[in-house]
Amino acid sequence: MKVFTVLLFVLCSTFLLSQENEIKKAENEYRVIKQQLDSLEIVLEDLKLAKIRNDLKEYGLPSVSDNEELIWHSSMVLVYDEQHEIAKWVAHILLSDVTRGSVSRTNDFRPDSLVKTGSTIEEDYFLKHLQADSTYKYDGYGYDRGHLAPSADFRWSERALSESYLYSNIAPQLPEFNRNKWADIENFVRAYMYRYPKSQLFVVTGPVLNDELPKLERSPNRVSIPEQYYKVIMDFEAKRGMAFLVPHKNLIYPPEYYAITIDSLEEITGINFFHTLSNEDESKIEAKINIEAWLPKSSKNDKTPIKEKDLPKNAWNTVEAVLFVDKNEKITVCGTVVSTHKSNKGNVFLNLDKSFPNQIFSVTIWNRDLINFSYQPEIFLLNKKICVTGTISSYQGVPGTYVNNEKRLEIIE
Repeated sequence: MKVFTVLLFVLCSTFLLSQENEIKKAENEYRVIKQQLDSLEIVLEDLKLAKIRNDLKEYGLPSVSDNEELIWHSSMVLVYDEQHEIAKWVAHILLSDVTRGSVSRTNDFRPDSLVKTGSTIEEDYFLKHLQADSTYKYDGYGYDRGHLAPSADFRWSERALSESYLYSNIAPQLPEFNRNKWADIENFVRAYMYRYPKSQLFVVTGPVLNDELPKLERSPNRVSIPEQYYKVIMDFEAKRGMAFLVPHKNLIYPPEYYAITIDSLEEITGINFFHTLSNEDESKIEAKINIEAWLPKSSKNDKTPIKEKDLPKNAWNTVEAVLFVDKNEKITVCGTVVSTHKSNKGNVFLNLDKSFPNQIFSVTIWNRDLINFSYQPEIFLLNKKICVTGTISSYQGVPGTYVNNEKRLEIIE
């Protein structure tokens, strides 16, 4: 029995030692492969960044005057405007890698050493004072350090993302602008890449600059405060392009409301975007805008809320209607019927400008009131531009009204 116990112990020890050796062997193999993969990732990142710079140089840059200098970084290029201490524009390419990237914000804001005249610095946006408890007290000037080329567009490359925090890529933006609708526009652009992962988007972002812009008074470099920002996007393969021109204020409209043609933006800024385009492509792409092509399938029928200048007299659009919720005031709201629904109980619901489930304004016609209509509203009114008059209430956060006869509803187109 004693011999058997000793033999069993020897066998178990040998087995355990063999397992340990196998584990160490596997760990060593893993380390070698991991090192190889890390090296390959660096090589792959270098190749992608080099291709970005090459494609930008060949296709994606605005025209540059003799007194302007291109400042190249790993994945973006810019022209810096010394008079305003902001980039005149920043160009970059959005790759499908952004859909798989996992690099986090670096927040390593720093001056851009490649700007020969010197870029802005931290003190141009806020001051910080060291306290007795070793914490800092911040004294801000009321503006965010807003990215022009968004850091989230580079979340696939730690190097490129870090460079997006260079002050040459930063401009003063109101917090309510930077964190809300401007962010929605940036998300709008990235969402396109999720739907078309085989494409690459050329993006140019900048402020609209002029000699009358106010300055950040406490800024050592006297940074200008833009009144408008723009973003231009181009899918060369799909021959599709558009621009956004956005007022620098607290915005209420969806991104597509601020969409304009590239030609229109060129007239405003004096910048020739994508100047390498042929005359034929320029007339096809830059002179027109097909907003539906940039929207997801669920939003293909959506329409841009009517511009204020195009509204009938004393009428409001579907976005502005929220201002009158529960005010017990009759107003006229105009928009396009983009989706309809007739419930099992026979009630009719019309969604203006935005389809369900993203509706922004709804019109309800109860079953009992359908007798007051000479047509079937859910069929006849689809895709028509209408104006409805009534008091505004809210259901699950969506403003709307109800109409009980066709005289309270006017077809305008």
